[in-house]
Amino acid sequence: MAIVETRQLTKSYKKGQANAVDAVDLVSKEGEFLVLLGPSGSGKTTLLRMIAGLEEPTSGDILIGGNVVTHLSPRERRIAMVFQSYALYPHLSALDNICFPLKAAKMPKAERLKKADWAAAMLGIQHLLSRKPRELSGGERQRVAVARAIVREPQLFLLDEPLSNLDAKLRATAREELEQFQKRIGTTALYVTHDQVEAMAMGDRVVVMSKGVVQQIGTPAEVYDDPANTFVATFLGSPPMNLVETEALTVGFRPEHFLPHAETSKASGDLGLSFKFTHEEYLGAERILYGKLDGGRFGGATAVSRVPSTLPQRYQSGAVYPFSVARERLRVFDRASGARSPAMLT
Repeated sequence: MAIVETRQLTKSYKKGQANAVDAVDLVSKEGEFLVLLGPSGSGKTTLLRMIAGLEEPTSGDILIGGNVVTHLSPRERRIAMVFQSYALYPHLSALDNICFPLKAAKMPKAERLKKADWAAAMLGIQHLLSRKPRELSGGERQRVAVARAIVREPQLFLLDEPLSNLDAKLRATAREELEQFQKRIGTTALYVTHDQVEAMAMGDRVVVMSKGVVQQIGTPAEVYDDPANTFVATFLGSPPMNLVETEALTVGFRPEHFLPHAETSKASGDLGLSFKFTHEEYLGAERILYGKLDGGRFGGATAVSRVPSTLPQRYQSGAVYPFSVARERLRVFDRASGARSPAMLT
């Protein structure tokens, strides 16, 4: 296991353009599953590729296990990487694909077969070792790619959206398997994704990025419940956090906390809001209610509520209903910068 650290790591492709990665300071914990999350173009893959040694930083340093590796080759960094495409050799069997990096390192055949069998057993693919990649499903190819990475016993495991080519059902299964596998081997892992469900489900901590800048680092609960700014507030959550504006502040609250008044705690501190309902989406276990706030300081602002489908009340389009939010669920941001504000809503 190893700790990976970046110090003011920056990548610029063209002078005069915004940096692809901008002065990123990051320190992992030993053995943790750290997820880099952000939209396309946020710099998360570029950051991962610099840590892997596949991109040369413009400035800054990379440390793995306390050693500066900024200008070392990928082989010298003792890392393993799994790509989105898996990059398996089509003419080789699964076994030969797994053994390939060991063969390239001139490991004796008996030893590399032993290591390949160990990795295959850990991932449950021993019965697939004789097959070629074209004979494997997407999930099976993903397991072969992971097995090929771990046989080298790296000190750092890097994964660049390895589940994005799988269908939704298989993706959920593979996500759980990959998370449990990482816990078993205990190797520090950095995982890139644009999928917030993957990030929240798998990560010990989540690094939220936008435009090459780290917006927030924290546990899934921390980045969801206490976003550092309006970008994090709206990027995480489906539907995202409701944001309504006053003169100087932006007030945020999650849709699941914006509920019919009869369903809230009715505490004296609750913020009562009138909700003009327009339409809903039925999603089985829950219903997503859409509308606008009616009257008061937030009148006219768009708002979304997420309620359990077990609630009996039905809503008429155009009608106004009493809703409320517990004040401890409100999050306040500076309207100009979008950063979290210590101010309280009065």
